[in-house]
Amino acid sequence: MADGLTDFIAGLPKAELHLHIEGSLEPELAFALAQRNGVRLSYASVEALRAAYAFTNLQSFLDIYYQGMSVLLHEQDFYDLAWAYLERAKRQNVIHAEIFFDPQGHTARGVPMAAVVNGLHRALADAEARLGITSQLILCFLRHLDEDDALRTLDAAMPFRERIAGVGLDSSEVGHPPSKFQRVFKRAREHGFHVVAHAGEEGPPEYIWEALDVLGVERIDHGVRALEDKALVRRLRDDRIPLTVCPLSNVKLRVFDTLHKHPLRAMLENGLAATVNSDDPAYFGGYIGENFIETAQALDLTKRQLHELTRNAFAGSFLADDARRDLVARVDRYCAG
Repeated sequence: MADGLTDFIAGLPKAELHLHIEGSLEPELAFALAQRNGVRLSYASVEALRAAYAFTNLQSFLDIYYQGMSVLLHEQDFYDLAWAYLERAKRQNVIHAEIFFDPQGHTARGVPMAAVVNGLHRALADAEARLGITSQLILCFLRHLDEDDALRTLDAAMPFRERIAGVGLDSSEVGHPPSKFQRVFKRAREHGFHVVAHAGEEGPPEYIWEALDVLGVERIDHGVRALEDKALVRRLRDDRIPLTVCPLSNVKLRVFDTLHKHPLRAMLENGLAATVNSDDPAYFGGYIGENFIETAQALDLTKRQLHELTRNAFAGSFLADDARRDLVARVDRYCAG
């Protein structure tokens, strides 16, 4: 890639809409927290843990992902986790982030909901004050658990309603269609939460239809299998549904063999509101900057397409209308310069 395009990407003001905060736990921090909390990990060193980050599919990743959570026990742990991500995001010129967290992965271990939300929220507030990054939290339900567990989790989160912008759906997709969670998403919408869902990563296009029509989501997380269904492409295009695509994640989890085979460019050419994000960057070999650079190189993306991807992200964010318009205009000015 020409240095000019790399520099262009580095300076591009970015929004990240698909980031699992637990998936930003770098091995170095995992070992530091394990030592602080007296947790024994199954790996002898940082290097051994990093070497284990070789996955064949989504489930093989999730197995080690949930093990990594075991070091997160106290409010300060969640603060440190989020702060580490936000500092790195600042270096990559992220100016707005909408961050997923998985409370069921913590409360099932006896960690209070308050420790999770308050630690994350404190880091987000400090990042706005000290780094100039705005951010929001999105609580995700684990789809391999039942809906009753999700309903209990939503109830437990209600005392923190003002600190949580939305709810989502993640974890093992195959065999767990969005319709499994119709009641909890209905209740979340009634409480005024924004709603999103992972769909069409390993699951079929039908899962994207369900997320839209049964759960009423405003954004689709991943959605890379949408191109298999022409009617779905028309729906997503006409309704301008944002798709939070994570290219390096898709390759790491073998959804696609190589970045050269990734459909992101085709999604743009079909008029879809695709965006670029990092998903679980500590595990998948790159944060948002690396996702932009490596994907642009593999797919020969133009500055115009990079502009479009970034514009889609700010336009698809859950910021207030005025803030959203201001940031879209900021991206437009940068790309016109």
